[in-house]
Amino acid sequence: MLSIGMSSFSPCAQAALKPGDPAPDFTLAAAIGGKETSFSLSEHLRQGPVVLYFYPKSFTRGCTVEAHEFADHRDDFAAAGASLLGVSSDTIDIQREFSSKECRDKFPVGADPGLTTIKAYDAQRQKPGTSGEALADRISYVIVDGKVAFSLTDSNPVKHVESTLEFVRKWRDEHRGH
Repeated sequence: MLSIGMSSFSPCAQAALKPGDPAPDFTLAAAIGGKETSFSLSEHLRQGPVVLYFYPKSFTRGCTVEAHEFADHRDDFAAAGASLLGVSSDTIDIQREFSSKECRDKFPVGADPGLTTIKAYDAQRQKPGTSGEALADRISYVIVDGKVAFSLTDSNPVKHVESTLEFVRKWRDEHRGH
């Protein structure tokens, strides 16, 4: 049972999935260090919390800033017991390059061109200037024991790293020795 309060987090808007909601399970084609792999949520949850962040498009300014920030703090997330996964609607070919160049070989990024996982997490938005074409919104979740423990929708890419890291550290401190 999570008893960490949300009061210390003041996101601009809330993601559609709220703390306590079931986290849809998924397995995605992913890339880390330029190599293709797969990422299974259920497998990573056995090791601890998963920070799942959705972002609109690889190699765009905000998404590159966010990837750099997550890469710079990857060891901090690992020390708190959390796995990281970024997800966009980009193809696996793009994610292989992005994982190496912008994620600095530190964590995987998933390819969801069919928007299946993006839609399951209600993390889609309409692509600007189009009539109906969708992509991922900038939403982060921390998933613990198959449930959403924290969610944040915010256009500021740096805020996602700060907020999710703060949450997983508090979670770790609360669950030490359990």
